[in-house]
Amino acid sequence: MREKLAIPEAEWPRAIAELCELPHIEEAGVLSTCNRMEIYVVALSWHRGVREVTEWMTKASGIPIGDLRQHLFILRDRDATQHLLRVASGLDSLVLGEGQILAQVKQVYKVGQTAVGFGRNLTGLLKQAITAGKRVRSETSIAAGAVSVSSAAVELAAMKLNNFDFSHARVLIIGAGKMSKLLVKHLLSKGCNKMVVVNRTEQRVLDLQEEFPEADLLFQPLSAMLECTGNADLVFTSTASDSPLFFKESVEKLPPAGAGANGVRHFIDISVPRNVSACVGEVNNTRLYNVDDLKEVVAANKEERRRKAMEAQVIIEEELRNFEAWRDSLETVPTIKKLRAYAENIRINELDKCLSKMGEDLPKKNKKLVEDLSRGIVNKLLHGPMTHLRCDGTDSRTVSETLENMQALERMFNLKSDLSSFEQQLRAKTEKLQQ
Repeated sequence: MREKLAIPEAEWPRAIAELCELPHIEEAGVLSTCNRMEIYVVALSWHRGVREVTEWMTKASGIPIGDLRQHLFILRDRDATQHLLRVASGLDSLVLGEGQILAQVKQVYKVGQTAVGFGRNLTGLLKQAITAGKRVRSETSIAAGAVSVSSAAVELAAMKLNNFDFSHARVLIIGAGKMSKLLVKHLLSKGCNKMVVVNRTEQRVLDLQEEFPEADLLFQPLSAMLECTGNADLVFTSTASDSPLFFKESVEKLPPAGAGANGVRHFIDISVPRNVSACVGEVNNTRLYNVDDLKEVVAANKEERRRKAMEAQVIIEEELRNFEAWRDSLETVPTIKKLRAYAENIRINELDKCLSKMGEDLPKKNKKLVEDLSRGIVNKLLHGPMTHLRCDGTDSRTVSETLENMQALERMFNLKSDLSSFEQQLRAKTEKLQQ
């Protein structure tokens, strides 16, 4: 299901633009990784927004809507905000506290800055999530001994190959990206110094060799992949290929694994979409594991996970309150604009009356002095109310007082709009779609 829904990073801006063309979607962001596919939206209507996003997912993936609904989880408002903060902090990861997810959340923010449809609300939310992720890792012990998907894959291999001597292992890694880099690091810690790396280009393998001089890395091109697999007992796959690299028919023709692995070849596929077709697991003397099988590794440490998660939750609650206060503070922006427009309208009308009484022969210099005087008086009068309408959203008590001031000023100067905020947004969205 995740494979069909997965959106490569290069396609995120297109997906965001398509989502924001939907009638009730104002902003959109995409987080698509090996272990999750999440869409964050700011919607004008909760029910209509959910329906439109669900229909878009069906159209984009080809998954029937009935099948898709069984696997969806839908969160809104505070729950959605808290979820992203937990994600960035590594609390929702398969491997608690792993650092890669924070880098992926940062990438969502980075891509969003250049994407049409990634607006102020999601920008603020992603910033808060990144702050929470950094704080949790620096102020708690969650990162102490934290493992990545790659290290969990190596641990899984150690669990499945009992008494396996990694120092004499015949290990093959397909791909030379970030995940493969971590595979090399953790295999070295297990005593495995010699590895064959199959990749499209040699340069990345040379870069890995430079970073890990103690490793003996042998580069092989993709064309030699099956031959190298036949000479390996343990195969890790981690590429960005959108279709499988291994099928049952090709694996069946390979020679058996070595005696050191008891004649059984193990494939550990940590790619999404998968690099190894599921049917490979049906081949005699072949074992296939994917990302979901890594749960077995992390399940052994449940109590430690729970304790660390409780530490982190305190920080997440703080950052959640900060974000909600910031969101509340945005409500005063329209009032600030309306109050300034109201005062400016009065200033211009009274200035015109004054200048007309002073005659047309009034020198330009004197005209400017009168205009500057009127502007100065308005700015002085507005300074107090404006100060009480502005807040940075970091103190919930201040936000509450600011909202009370906003409502008082709206009543005093009759600044309330005839249209509700929802109606204004919906009308603006409709006009934009009709252009």
